Amino acid sequence: MSYFLVSVLQSFLPVALLLGLSWTIRQTPLVRPMVLLSLIGFFGGTFTAAHLPDSQQWALWFTGLQIALILLFLLNQFTSGSRSGYVWQFILVLVASLRWGKTPNLGAITATDVINTELLLNISAVIAGIIIVAFAGALLAACVRQVRTLRWPLLLLLALLLLAPLSGELMLALMKLQVLELTKSLLSYVAKVTNANGLINYFCGGLLLLTALVYLLKVVIPRRRAQVEPRPIEHRKAVAHYQNSRRVLVMTLLLAVIAAGSQLYWDKIASQPPRLSEALPVTLNADGLVHIPIEQVKDGKLHRFVWVADDGKAVRFFVINRYPDKLRLGVVFDACLLCGDQGYVMEGNQVICVACDVRIFIPSIGKPGGCNPVPIEEWDMTATDLVISKKSLESGLNYFSTIITLEVTDPVDGSKLTNTKAEHRYNYAGKTYFFSSAANYEAFRDTPEKFIKEGE
Repeated sequence: MSYFLVSVLQSFLPVALLLGLSWTIRQTPLVRPMVLLSLIGFFGGTFTAAHLPDSQQWALWFTGLQIALILLFLLNQFTSGSRSGYVWQFILVLVASLRWGKTPNLGAITATDVINTELLLNISAVIAGIIIVAFAGALLAACVRQVRTLRWPLLLLLALLLLAPLSGELMLALMKLQVLELTKSLLSYVAKVTNANGLINYFCGGLLLLTALVYLLKVVIPRRRAQVEPRPIEHRKAVAHYQNSRRVLVMTLLLAVIAAGSQLYWDKIASQPPRLSEALPVTLNADGLVHIPIEQVKDGKLHRFVWVADDGKAVRFFVINRYPDKLRLGVVFDACLLCGDQGYVMEGNQVICVACDVRIFIPSIGKPGGCNPVPIEEWDMTATDLVISKKSLESGLNYFSTIITLEVTDPVDGSKLTNTKAEHRYNYAGKTYFFSSAANYEAFRDTPEKFIKEGE
């Protein structure tokens, strides 16, 4: 839900603010034609976007068109006709809708072909975003009508906000078409300006905040002082003007917080992948087996463990009782053949793959195939313990990439070093040995029995 709210704000908020500034020098627009033109532009652009080509030639043409339209819009700001205001209202909403409609994640508005809670929530987020955008444009216009000196600085800042990523997209298309030479400096510029889309809501929120502060100093405070007017009629008018300006100020500040706060929530919370619960370290007992008390893992929750091999490779696995009314353990590696070692989390009574967000049917955990976690073979249960062999855990070494830093001993000269910094290592009799020098490595490789005996 939060993604669709943020994406609507990113695509339409700067355009709405530009249009609000455009109307400050024109007669106040009529609500009906404004709403009608905006809706036609929104739905027309969104649905047309699905049928547009994905070629580089089209991307180049469309990007160039957007740049030209922004420049023409700025030139048009020297005129004050209402008709041109309506024309730009339609054009800019249409172009913004074409961009929004090409968003790759727009198809995730629902995962099914039926009306469900997810679809309703996401559509509600889109509607909420549109309402916020419309109010932001109207409030900015209300503020700038009272503080005309803000109009051109805000127009230029918003135009630059839109032109910067478009210039990057233009250069990228030209480089892909081999019109521009691919250079490190150009790639660096393209990467910086195109990745700045995530800052649009912060920037727009900042502009609304700046406008509100100037409006406070230039309009609200003077109108508050004007309430001392002794004549009754003028006093009532002054009070009404002050109250209206105060409402505009509060709403503008609120929308600034919503714009920046929505983006901040998405960046810091909603877009972050689920965090894995802490993995409990386990070690091999004297019998060479890992023992886990059954009482610890029979509650139906996901219990995550980690075993560290002698070379420092961390092997995560989890245990879950698959049925609520009987003991049927699933013992699996915290990784899948399709998605890698990002692991699984449990939310409520669902086990979810972190990488692809697939919900795993809990009774199927322990069986191979699909996005199911890779099963651990050859584990056993006693009356009190779940028992897993070293060999079974070692079979999962290739599924994981995390290396834990360990202090190890060179078996040749007894020196201390860490596994992550040792340049030489050798596997012998199922164990990895680390060496502080090439000479020690060669000596051990030639006669390992000699040094193992000496080290025992």
